[in-house]
Amino acid sequence: MPSDGRPVPRVRDGVRAALPLILGPLLFGLSFGVLAEAAGMSALAAVVMSATTFAGSAQFAAISVLEDGGTVLAAVVSAVLLNARYIGQSIAAASIFPGSRPRRFVESQLIVDESWALSGRSGRFEWPILVGAGLLLYVLWVSSTAIGSVVGSALGDPNDLGLDAAFAALFLALARPYLRERKAVAAALIAVAITLVLIPVAPAGAPLVAASAACLLGLRR
Repeated sequence: MPSDGRPVPRVRDGVRAALPLILGPLLFGLSFGVLAEAAGMSALAAVVMSATTFAGSAQFAAISVLEDGGTVLAAVVSAVLLNARYIGQSIAAASIFPGSRPRRFVESQLIVDESWALSGRSGRFEWPILVGAGLLLYVLWVSSTAIGSVVGSALGDPNDLGLDAAFAALFLALARPYLRERKAVAAALIAVAITLVLIPVAPAGAPLVAASAACLLGLRR
């Protein structure tokens, strides 16, 4: 039992914590499968991409570039920029992963925005919560991608699902438990300001990277 008297969390607790979020990855994965099919990607390729990348925003960016006639290199660069935020998240949670390097490498692939945020709500990152939430989200993401790729255009236009507003609300809810101190609120406001300023002029992913970097610099101080 932790020093604060709370019971030690288990992996299934992480699964339960992520249950209220399941609609998001399901709709997002379906939409990615539909867009991948429209961009000329086979169902197998789309599923393999989701299984190996497991990063919705990066995958959407890559597909958008390819659909617009961009090169594979441009698609990869866009995806890497969007995924750069995981550097800071991984550094923050690195100490909770037990075992050998290969094991830590595999389990750390379950770090996504939702699992990372859920695992740190108590004030410290908890391995069972991160892994349990990450496993559930991973299964939902890959399976919904497969369904979207097979069914394709029969699901209609993904833009009609309203995912832009839904995911903004989701991430605001995930951020709320972290905004307990003035420093955290100040960091969040600075990140928002940097993102809003850079969105009209910077390439995809760059505003998020810049905002994350600013918060990491503040952490060092």
